[in-house]
Amino acid sequence: MAGGFLLEIRRGTQSALLVIREADPPSSPLDVWVAADRVEARGGGSCQAAALPAGVSLAPSSCRGLRRLPGDGLHLRMRLRRPPPSADLVFTLRESLKPQKNYVFYCQSCGDIIVKDRKFLRVLPLPSENWSALVEEWCCHPNPFARSTLHPQHGDCFLGDTFFLLNSGNESHVPESPMCCSETGHHTSQNGSNLKSKENTRVICKRCKTMLGETVSSGTIKYYVTEVIIRPSEGSFSPTQRSQFLQSMVAQCLVELSSAKTTFRFTVKGDNGKIYILIWLLNSDTLLVESLGSSSSHSVFTLFGDIFMPSSGPVGTWNAVKVLYQPCIKSRNKDLADAWENDIGVHPLKFPAETCLELLLILGLSTTSLPPSLRCMNSFQMRIWTCDCVSRQLT
Repeated sequence: MAGGFLLEIRRGTQSALLVIREADPPSSPLDVWVAADRVEARGGGSCQAAALPAGVSLAPSSCRGLRRLPGDGLHLRMRLRRPPPSADLVFTLRESLKPQKNYVFYCQSCGDIIVKDRKFLRVLPLPSENWSALVEEWCCHPNPFARSTLHPQHGDCFLGDTFFLLNSGNESHVPESPMCCSETGHHTSQNGSNLKSKENTRVICKRCKTMLGETVSSGTIKYYVTEVIIRPSEGSFSPTQRSQFLQSMVAQCLVELSSAKTTFRFTVKGDNGKIYILIWLLNSDTLLVESLGSSSSHSVFTLFGDIFMPSSGPVGTWNAVKVLYQPCIKSRNKDLADAWENDIGVHPLKFPAETCLELLLILGLSTTSLPPSLRCMNSFQMRIWTCDCVSRQLT
């Protein structure tokens, strides 16, 4: 009997892939009925049906390529009668943080207040990660910015790709005697003593002891976007499941950078300088529709599991991105990682080492929830990430 369905819609090509899951080996023929706004699977004297969300309209006459794959179920490709509403997946911190407004920063893990009622006079984007190297390439004389650092003054917020810099002021989370290092987030030059004192620069949540960021100078703190939630002072705080927030935030970083820099390959590096994951962004125009089907089918793969599936209602819908990835821990894929690190077309994303391991675990667990035929491409493993929760978190 059918155990629900997965519908992967591509807005750009106005096409869709429908996977009818099979909870058990079929004991009788299974009939699939596709209407413009509805999908049904009939067999064994029963019928599983699900209405598609508003705005999703299929063209039944375009159905083709029906086939059954063991372990997957039935695969069917079709065209859309009309494309679903477009989704603005590119959402940046600089669009959320506005000057002359008060904000509260919370620890994403436990909800403890990190920065209270901070008003920014300026919210400015930082230059790209390799800005100093680019200056050296373009200047015919010694780099005039070689000894310059980009540190925010009081009332400033500087935004990087995966972090933001604040003037520490009287923040209580700054270590009592921080060891100043020369890392500015965009131009790093660390010697052995700086690496040895790395632990002294970590900014830790007092309640749950999670690493939130690090001090980059005596007056500057770097907070990672994966570790904090920002709310207007007049707003309210509601906790978000950690894995949901983490993958959504990273997905938004990938979409934003691919749009701004026309780059689709990324290395995920820890604050210790190690590469943990290689990520290749395939597309960011995906709309996913998933139905679990009957309760007896819950043992089969589900794309987002209990984290994303609604507790009531048979169908969930998400804007998503599709990525390929390779793990790089324990010297796995070392040659490929070295090649990517030296490739100017690959963009590095830096997070706390603990967060990189969390992300790798999420990737591994969620890859196994995909239909087996969709889990790999060449030597890479495949993953679909939802993007929906970020805009709700930061607005």
